[in-house]
Amino acid sequence: MLLFFPNRLSALPQQFVLTHTARMSTRFKFSTDYHCPTGILETVAPGLRRITANNPGPLTFRGTGTYVIGEQQVAVIDPGPNEPAHIDALMAALGSEAISHILVTHTHRDHSGAAAELKRRCGAQIYSMGTHTALQRPSKLPIELDSAGDTEFVPDVIIEDNQLIENSHWSLQCIHTPGHASNHAAFYERAHDRLFVGDLVMGWSTPVLLPPDGHLGDYLNSLKRLLSRKESTYWPTHGDKITQTHALLNHLIEHRSGRIQEVLDAVQKGHKKLDAIVNSTYPDLDPSLHPAAVRSALASVVYLLDEGLIDGDLADGLDVLLTPR
Repeated sequence: MLLFFPNRLSALPQQFVLTHTARMSTRFKFSTDYHCPTGILETVAPGLRRITANNPGPLTFRGTGTYVIGEQQVAVIDPGPNEPAHIDALMAALGSEAISHILVTHTHRDHSGAAAELKRRCGAQIYSMGTHTALQRPSKLPIELDSAGDTEFVPDVIIEDNQLIENSHWSLQCIHTPGHASNHAAFYERAHDRLFVGDLVMGWSTPVLLPPDGHLGDYLNSLKRLLSRKESTYWPTHGDKITQTHALLNHLIEHRSGRIQEVLDAVQKGHKKLDAIVNSTYPDLDPSLHPAAVRSALASVVYLLDEGLIDGDLADGLDVLLTPR
């Protein structure tokens, strides 16, 4: 059972307490106009190519975008889902070019699923911040809730925060950005002042957080970390590039802060279970997105537990009961 402490609302960190009319100066307009061909390796910027997998959906948008950095001796970021057609198309498009590194931003199957097969075909080593649960904080929530997790993924090289990965053709710096996943990393290419952000941010929508591996507190801290940086362009794995980088970060912080407040408001109104909270806070939600919204609400509950605003036991996973104390 989870207990809500209504008299401790003021204990919520002030930078996350926002009204429902958030400051318009930091609003960011997402774009769903992005179109990309499936299975074609396109040049999208100097020294940068991208091929999109045929896995469109409510959480993947047009599909997973696999990035190719450099020429001749290339790095591949997020090889994508384990779909032979996607790997075939990538290998055919590269022709005689060699893949020297396979980099994985995080271990969700639509990003890391193809890594092992791509390694088998090209011989390159796989780099990431670890296996799916390597950096996950202790939790009583069942791991099964994290349905996107690639529990079979095994990297060859475990990279660390700020580590450089490079060859004579390109150089990338690992930036640990947990939250969407505990082992999530972004990769910074200084030569072109661009950051490959995986699923930390997207140009078309707000990312979903799936507890227990996804963690809202970590996510907010990662957004704040990027606010302290000055990259001019973000390249997400789903959707088009982002040039209003700080406007997006501020928008996402405000959005998540508003969701935290809405969970508290819903409980105060007498909604006791996650389904009821979701129906209250997402009144016009597409039914196909309901499971993700339930997990997003759960992410706010975990955050509030961490901040000491509620008390209870998450051992029952989604079957939790919220009541005023």
